[in-house]
Amino acid sequence: MEFTSDDARAHYDAVRAVLDGVVVGLDFDGTLSPVVDDPEAARLHPGAPGALLELAEVVRAVAVITGRPARQAVAMGDLDALGNAMLDRGAELFVFGQYGNERWSATDQRIRSPRPPAGLATFERELPSVLRRAGAGDAFIEEKGLAVAVHTRRMDDPAGALERLRGPVAELAERHHLTIEPGRNVVEVRSGDMHKGQAVRAFVAEQEASGIVFGGDDLGDIEAFEAVRALRADGLPGLVVCSASHEQPDLEELADVVVDGPSGVVDLLTRLASPVRT
Repeated sequence: MEFTSDDARAHYDAVRAVLDGVVVGLDFDGTLSPVVDDPEAARLHPGAPGALLELAEVVRAVAVITGRPARQAVAMGDLDALGNAMLDRGAELFVFGQYGNERWSATDQRIRSPRPPAGLATFERELPSVLRRAGAGDAFIEEKGLAVAVHTRRMDDPAGALERLRGPVAELAERHHLTIEPGRNVVEVRSGDMHKGQAVRAFVAEQEASGIVFGGDDLGDIEAFEAVRALRADGLPGLVVCSASHEQPDLEELADVVVDGPSGVVDLLTRLASPVRT
């Protein structure tokens, strides 16, 4: 765990001072779960359930705020069982899926979701031909219900393929009034009406939180980072955590704390839960 400045250490201490009212938001892939070639094979870091259970004893609530569909995140993380165990320890577990468009909680156990955005179905039908013309016909297309993600991680030249397809996919998305969300060897197309920053603000307000910690690893987390910093400027203790990777080093500049991937996130959560200041 590396603090990026003296102020960052002060932000960490300010959050610890009000821990019983703090809410914690965490991305899934690359933060709680190691990034893998097959997005359907992602699972929580082995230490994450234990760290979250310990954290449940000292904070108000935890939310997984992810671009994945909420149902998928719950299943891959076994979050229904984990959420029940966390409730027994005093903290609610939420999942805000598809950048906050979907909502699940351990108490409710139901997914609340809007309808898919207009234009998405037509975008999907036209996408394969656009990818072929861009020389990326072998890219993996992941249908998310409210979004479509195009992954290049399994291709021979993931970065080169992503560069070739990004422009054509963006043009297709624009024609259908959709927005793109670039990431680590992936570009996602969705409605631009919701992002993780809005989800963070709503989470803080609903829980009447006394502080906020958010951890993420990719470009889709930037709005959440910015939301925490804005809330902090308004007087709410807040901490921004970057789960670092060589694929997305730019996020480190926006963070208060930089950790070594999901294993570092687990270590940070364990430190937060510790009764001894660390």
